[in-house]
Amino acid sequence: MNLALRKPMTLAEFLAWEERQPLRYEFDGVGPVAMTGGTFAHAAIQRNLAIALGGRLRGKPCQFAGSDLKIQVADGHIRYPDGIVVCSPVDRKATVVHDPVVVFEVLSPSTAASDRIVKALEYQATPSIRRYVMLEQDGVGATVYARTGDAWTHDILIADSLMALPEIGVEFPLAELYEGIGFDDELDADRPSPGEPV
Repeated sequence: MNLALRKPMTLAEFLAWEERQPLRYEFDGVGPVAMTGGTFAHAAIQRNLAIALGGRLRGKPCQFAGSDLKIQVADGHIRYPDGIVVCSPVDRKATVVHDPVVVFEVLSPSTAASDRIVKALEYQATPSIRRYVMLEQDGVGATVYARTGDAWTHDILIADSLMALPEIGVEFPLAELYEGIGFDDELDADRPSPGEPV
């Protein structure tokens, strides 16, 4: 990235600048932050999330949107979550959503620290966000933050947990989000032990 781009930008300047870029950028309140590519597991979790929520929300007022749509969060920052649920009308030409209800991030080694701390604080400070779900990609698991009055509570979900999203009236097994992904321990279980006949 050009060093001149790190001089402070306003939100309006960033939105106008990003519209002309071939790649996607988030806005950290100072300047653009380039988005990077992901892994097969990351893409598979996003796909499964769209399938799990898309079907369950059909005919309801809330709808799921994937990572092509940006959201504006506290302090005028711009983020591209891996998925959101919005329950208010959105103009079909909108590129920014201002009031997501549920936000999903698939954790990656390069973004996990930001997702767990920086974005968690931003999402907590954004009143419309009722639930923030961080999905692991190296195993079946999730950390879920939920707004309860003025408090922000959290739960840890494991493989046999239910993903409950009461804000949008949806519940499903967490394992659904990991269909089609082979983890190392599963692959190792299929391999014969040394000395075992093949």
